[in-house]
Amino acid sequence: MRAVRLLLFVVGASATAYGGWLLLPQLGTALPWLIGGPVLHDVLVAPLVGLVGLVLGRLVTNRLRLAWITAGLLASVTLLLIAVPLLWRPPSAPANPGLPDRNYPLGLTVGLTVLWAAIVIVLVVATTVDRRVANRRTDRP
Repeated sequence: MRAVRLLLFVVGASATAYGGWLLLPQLGTALPWLIGGPVLHDVLVAPLVGLVGLVLGRLVTNRLRLAWITAGLLASVTLLLIAVPLLWRPPSAPANPGLPDRNYPLGLTVGLTVLWAAIVIVLVVATTVDRRVANRRTDRP
């Protein structure tokens, strides 16, 4: 078992060193991305996610509703992250032949609208069911 671990360590270290060697000529352009991503996450994204979670935890007391809203926010952020390269492509840049040109802002808007419409429908149905169950409990003697 120790030999297998040592072999995996050597292979991993070799692959990391080779990747670093390949990155060396492009380090000037890659360094802002390698440093900026974690800094942006730690300074902006993580506190924002924590604040949204804290506010949602205080406003939404039902755990099932909170789970649906959290899933909707997670899916929305995923859609936005996927759409960023397509939305921020400079107009003067040549089109990517693998991506057919289409109206990406409209597609993102439709996708987010369908997502949140489905979540609102689920929450309305859950609220209606909760009220009916509560009314049945109070109607019994």
